[in-house]
Amino acid sequence: MTAQARGRQVQGIVLLAHGSRDERWREPIEAVAARVTSRTPDALVACAYMELAAPDLPTAVAALVTAGATAIRLVPLFLGMGKHAREDLPLQVEALRQRWPAIDISLARIVGEEPELVDLLAKIAIKS
Repeated sequence: MTAQARGRQVQGIVLLAHGSRDERWREPIEAVAARVTSRTPDALVACAYMELAAPDLPTAVAALVTAGATAIRLVPLFLGMGKHAREDLPLQVEALRQRWPAIDISLARIVGEEPELVDLLAKIAIKS
């Protein structure tokens, strides 16, 4: 019997970044995904990109739903509130919610607005 059949929520996490044609650009995003997986081994974790790289957000969410996710947390790995976060992402989230109404899809704040990240970046900047 699957966790979903037993009524247990299966958490999916999508780490969403801008994207780049340069394969090396994805390495830090994938490193975050690996760290999330090691800290929450029961969660299903995927990376997704707004442009210039695959998978895109709908494809990553579809893969998590197929794998059994019953709730998906979208975490935008952006430092600032640019056009993607302000305009494109809310439209995509609404389309995802319409496509999978039974899945609890939540959108976290962009990481650049999280006090912990701001503090960490300040610590890195003053490191000697």
